[in-house]
Amino acid sequence: MLTQSTFIFLKDLAENNNREWFAENRKRYEASKKEIEILVGALLKGVNEFEPLPNTEVKDCIFRINRDIRFSKDKSPYKQWFSAAIGPGGRHSGRIDFYLHIQAGESFLGAGMWNPTPKQLAKFRQEIDFNPEALKSIIQAPEFRSYFPEIWGESLQRMPKGYPENHPDIELLKRKQLFFMHKYSDAEVTSPGFAAEVVKGCRLIKPYCEFLNYLFFEEAEETFEL
Repeated sequence: MLTQSTFIFLKDLAENNNREWFAENRKRYEASKKEIEILVGALLKGVNEFEPLPNTEVKDCIFRINRDIRFSKDKSPYKQWFSAAIGPGGRHSGRIDFYLHIQAGESFLGAGMWNPTPKQLAKFRQEIDFNPEALKSIIQAPEFRSYFPEIWGESLQRMPKGYPENHPDIELLKRKQLFFMHKYSDAEVTSPGFAAEVVKGCRLIKPYCEFLNYLFFEEAEETFEL
């Protein structure tokens, strides 16, 4: 179970985001990281009941707290949160998986289409044009919408080329990103049942992840013989 000490550490880090302070508070970081590792271990165990996670360990899932500042104007060396990718292979899977973000006042579980390649986006729009109900039956289901009420991400201002302006699913076709989040209060994150609650969210959004993974990575390219 996560404790308030992890949130206090992250708040203090946000106010003292420098290497000197971090070095002085290394033990606090290690203690907080240990709590995250225990949480992720519980999530792997729970998710594995409905999605096999072979050869996936806790260390494969947790993102480093160090920021990549090479091409950023913000030179703060550390993130102000802990995060993990829950799925086969963890954070290096390259597929759509479950993302957990732990930050004071900003914790959430999320998944979906965030930074698709042009080819993936074209496949997504083709599927929406050809068979929109496959996706709509997932993301418009009452239980799904109750847990993930908002769509996050960017949309085009105009209709993408090749599709009519009066298309019945114009709003989905205009999406450049289609990401869903469920936010958790700090009290929820530090409650004994938090891991089970996140596993519940993963189970609910799994069909959407499967939809995208099949579309982006598993659907065989059609071939035509002349």
